[in-house]
Amino acid sequence: MSIDDDRRIIRELVENWALWRDARLWDRFRTVWHADGRMMATWFQGSFEEFINANDQGWARGVRILHFLGGSAIEVAGARAIAQTKMTISQRAPVDGVICDVVCTGRFYDFFEKRDGRWGLVLRQPIYEKDRLDPVDPLQAPKLNPELLAKFPEGYRHLAYLQVHHGFKVKPDMPGLAGPALDALYRRGAVWLEGKAATP
Repeated sequence: MSIDDDRRIIRELVENWALWRDARLWDRFRTVWHADGRMMATWFQGSFEEFINANDQGWARGVRILHFLGGSAIEVAGARAIAQTKMTISQRAPVDGVICDVVCTGRFYDFFEKRDGRWGLVLRQPIYEKDRLDPVDPLQAPKLNPELLAKFPEGYRHLAYLQVHHGFKVKPDMPGLAGPALDALYRRGAVWLEGKAATP
């Protein structure tokens, strides 16, 4: 199998993640991962099985989060790979009684490994580059708390604001467009591609 074949398979896994997660086709979603796969997000950090359970619980409470993908850059080094994929995350929910859409633009930074002839996702770490919040009805506008808004990084502060209002505990130090968290993620990616004994 060529590197081009590996890249094609990995890209398909990235696309399947978004389609099957948003459609809640969990049996198919599980096939994207290796058994020890972990998912990181603003509102969740844990195994992919825990991620599935958390999504189901959120769905029952009315949480609606969707994903859209752009281009990918995939580095393959033997049985390991790093995939970076442009994406948007969108969530619709009320903020202070006003229905709003939050759209966050960034990248999925994915650690892949080939085990027993099968590529699978070991870790997904999103990079949050910028976001915005818009009322669905432009004649209404929520009055945001600037102190709460300022507690979160610029790349996902509106997404975090909405999620906190709906009972989520949001991680305050996720990688963004620049900064130490992004630099550290790139270093982890480089170690991963070198095949060293590193837990992503």
